[in-house]
Amino acid sequence: MPVAVAVTNLALNRPPRAILCPNLSNTAHKALIIVPTYNERDNLPGIVEALGKISVDMLVVDDNSPDGTGDLADELAEQHPYVHVLHRQEKNGLGRAYCAGFAWALEREYEFVFEMDGDFSHDPEDIPRFLKAAEGADLVLGTRYKGGIRVINWPLTRLILSLGAAKYVQWITGMPISDPTGGYKCFRRTALEAVDLDQVRSNGYSFQIELTHKIWRQGLRVAEVPIVFSERAEGQSKMSGNIVWEAIWMVWRLWFQHGLRRWPKQRKSNND
Repeated sequence: MPVAVAVTNLALNRPPRAILCPNLSNTAHKALIIVPTYNERDNLPGIVEALGKISVDMLVVDDNSPDGTGDLADELAEQHPYVHVLHRQEKNGLGRAYCAGFAWALEREYEFVFEMDGDFSHDPEDIPRFLKAAEGADLVLGTRYKGGIRVINWPLTRLILSLGAAKYVQWITGMPISDPTGGYKCFRRTALEAVDLDQVRSNGYSFQIELTHKIWRQGLRVAEVPIVFSERAEGQSKMSGNIVWEAIWMVWRLWFQHGLRRWPKQRKSNND
C-alpha cells in the first residue's frame, strides 16, 4: 500500500527572462527550468501554468512522445513566451535529454538551470527557495530525507529501496549528500561549465548520481534544500529494472575512475 510520510525549438531568439523572487534580494536572476517529457500530455499544461506564476523560463525537452506531448508543447510555446521546446528524435534516456537541455541553456547564457520532473512530483513553488540557496552554492539539491522523510504516496518497498540507495551511494563515493538519487536540482552555469557533459554516460538515477559526483569532485559548493516529493498523479512512472542496475554498478565505476579516492578537490580561496 502507498505510504505518506511527513508531509522544434520555438522562438530561439527570445532573451532569458529576468526574474525576481519574493524571498530573494532585489538582484534579477535568469533561470531556466528544464522539463524532459515522454508521454506527459496530461501533466504539461498544469506545469506550464504553474511556472508562469513564478516568472521563470521553461524548456520542454520531448523525446518524440507518441501521445502528442511534443505537439502540445509547441502549441503552449506559441501561447506563452516563456515556454521553449527542444524536440529529440528518439527516447534515449533521461541523462541525454537533460544534457541536451543544459547545452541549450548555456548557449543562451542562463545563470541558473533547473532539473524538474514534469509530473508534479516536484513542487514548482519550491523554486524561490532553490534560488535563495544558490546565492551561496554552485549546485542546490532538493532532498527528501534530510531532517526527516518527506515522501507522499510511495509503497513502503520503494521508500526502503530509495533510502537504501542513498546510503549505498554515500558509503561508496563518500559524498555527504542525503538524497543523491533525487532529480530536483538547481545548477549555476559555472557548475555545468566545469563538467564535460559529453562524458556523462549514464541515465535515470545513475545520471543524477554521476553528475552530482562530478560537480562535487571539482570542489564546488553543494547545498541541500528540503522538499516534499509526491508520486505522480497522472501517467506512468518511467522506472525500470535496467535503471536500477545501471545505478548499482555505476557507483563503483565512479570510485575506480578516481583511483579509489573518496574526497573532492580542495576548493581554492579567492586569496590564493
